[in-house]
Amino acid sequence: MLKRAVWQGLVAGTAGAVVMTLAEKAEQRLTGRPDSHVPARVLQRLTGMAERPGRQSLPVNWTMHFGQAAVLGVLRSVMAHAGLRGPWSSAKFAVVRLTNDQILENATGVGAPPESWPRRELAVDLLHKAIYAFATGVVADALAARSGPGPGQRHAAIRPGRQSDVGPVPRAKVHSL
Repeated sequence: MLKRAVWQGLVAGTAGAVVMTLAEKAEQRLTGRPDSHVPARVLQRLTGMAERPGRQSLPVNWTMHFGQAAVLGVLRSVMAHAGLRGPWSSAKFAVVRLTNDQILENATGVGAPPESWPRRELAVDLLHKAIYAFATGVVADALAARSGPGPGQRHAAIRPGRQSDVGPVPRAKVHSL
């Protein structure tokens, strides 16, 4: 399972990054917000690369932007293979994505804690990370579903009162307490 989860996660994470990037570009056209070079600055500090104040390297920015998204996609794929699929799991994964960003940005001194950000900037970041998480989840879930239900789903199917599906619960399956 792990081998499949790795390649499928890299695919899912990259797909999520593409969807997030398209959403970012659309939002930037509407709001006039400039490109962020935070990914490049984080990668430069993590690797000891020389930073160029006022001049950011687009290839370095894209490397961190897509690389981080692809690698985190592996975790979402592992979740899907374990049976953690659907919107609830994507919402949980959005928190992981945000946490990963904040650890790297704050540990390198490139960023500040989100609670110190202007509210509009925070809302935009949360929106884009949620788009990434849900797009990554759709792809990871679809790829994992080709292997059948995950262990958690199989367990739910044999336990009384548990729902084995990951989508909306049909009325006939709702159990009262």
